[in-house]
Amino acid sequence: MKMENVETKEVVSIVEGILFASGEPVAIDRICLALEMDRETVEQVLTHLADYYAYERRGIRLVQMDNYYQLVSAPEYGEIIRRAFEIRKPARLSQPALEVLTIVAYYQPTTRAYIDQIRGVDSAYTVGLLLERHLIEECGRLQVPGRPRLYRTTKEFLRAFHLSSLEELPEMPGVETDGQLRLGDNGEVIAPEEPSAYAAPQGNLPKDPEISVQEALEPDVQEEEHTNTL
Repeated sequence: MKMENVETKEVVSIVEGILFASGEPVAIDRICLALEMDRETVEQVLTHLADYYAYERRGIRLVQMDNYYQLVSAPEYGEIIRRAFEIRKPARLSQPALEVLTIVAYYQPTTRAYIDQIRGVDSAYTVGLLLERHLIEECGRLQVPGRPRLYRTTKEFLRAFHLSSLEELPEMPGVETDGQLRLGDNGEVIAPEEPSAYAAPQGNLPKDPEISVQEALEPDVQEEEHTNTL
């Protein structure tokens, strides 16, 4: 099929078919290559698809994660979809997991030693849990004696927190805040509130919110670190 002879409506259908058949995030460059079209045109097609699904309140949505796109189920129908497939409600991230994820998100790429230094406890178990849930990944080694592993967030992290890119993360909290990622009712990241000049200092971190990641998060388990205080 010669793409120069294809109508715009058919191009939209082809892109939709590519995304559906993949089932995984698809790089926009791969779509451009398949369609033999420039990036700007393909981005317009993807934007049209995303707007169409949202405006018509369809059961699927098109989400962007950096330079990748993926078809996912509409979050407002998540409970019914889980019921249909007998999928348990997504597990919550514990407070230690959210602490580690916050550090990686804002300081990536970073090492486990740096995470431990900030938290003041051994984070080996929590880092391993986040790796298993595909929210962080290894991205090389630091060129110092011992060559410790470096960690960064993943596309699954962007999807879980309803972010198109890391640039959408709230501004880095100041020293007067607790440094935690805050989530809204739909799982989106929200900016930290400005603390009151007369507010009393908070002694404890807030309870961990629920993130609307789907298959990636397994049922919650009791996290234990070497301090046994989690």
